[in-house]
Amino acid sequence: MSCAASAGPRRMDDDTTMTTVRLREPLKRLAGGRADHALEGATVADVLAALERDQPALAGWILDERGRLRRHINVYVSGEPGGAETAVGPEDRVDVLPAISGGAR
Repeated sequence: MSCAASAGPRRMDDDTTMTTVRLREPLKRLAGGRADHALEGATVADVLAALERDQPALAGWILDERGRLRRHINVYVSGEPGGAETAVGPEDRVDVLPAISGGAR
């Protein structure tokens, strides 16, 4: 299945609609340089677990060993702050942003 960057729902078959997960650096690099991933799941935690299964190099970077979001990961669902239990649907895009620290002195 192609995971093009176009907007809108993606379908694997006639019964399954996918949610888009978009990664930023450095997570994008760990996912083979691909930013957008179409995945199944009813919640943010579901689609992120599917992402880690599909992209083994990401395992442990987004979810901890209990399947919870790591503290340094920020998640937005269609532009709004979200959490692990936030419901997602085919029109949603889940943006996964690692926290950035530091700055100019």
